[in-house]
Amino acid sequence: MTPELLPESAAGELLTLQRAAFLIEARAHHDLDLPPLLETLDQVRAALADPAVTVWGFRDGARIVAAVRVVVRGEVAELGRLVVAPDRQGEGFGTALLLAAEAAAPPAVTGFRLTTGEFSAGPLRLYTRHGYRETHRSPEGEHQLVHLAKVREAR
Repeated sequence: MTPELLPESAAGELLTLQRAAFLIEARAHHDLDLPPLLETLDQVRAALADPAVTVWGFRDGARIVAAVRVVVRGEVAELGRLVVAPDRQGEGFGTALLLAAEAAAPPAVTGFRLTTGEFSAGPLRLYTRHGYRETHRSPEGEHQLVHLAKVREAR
């Protein structure tokens, strides 16, 4: 499995995938106002057009089935919006994207950060299994955001 860089023209499909995937998280958190569900098509287009943002994805034929955004800020790569189509979860796409994003980070990157909701059982298992450790929590409406970090292994 090799991810591809997603172009700006994939914005509509990416937004549809994001909403489908985050609906599961919204139900778990009893909160339909999660930021990924409120993001607009123009905001997704802007993220895809931003040279500071890299968006990786997997396709099954023409359909995008998984994606992740990466923003490098100095020595840290921030991973966000890691999504897998609900009907394709459990097939290894999340792990493959996480590992690909880490491997593709510039050599200057010494660590990775990401966040997820406190009731996001699947993502929390995934991130912990791959060496991410909770650093702190912050309030997000009626629930907590879990902040996780990982130190990049020496090459």
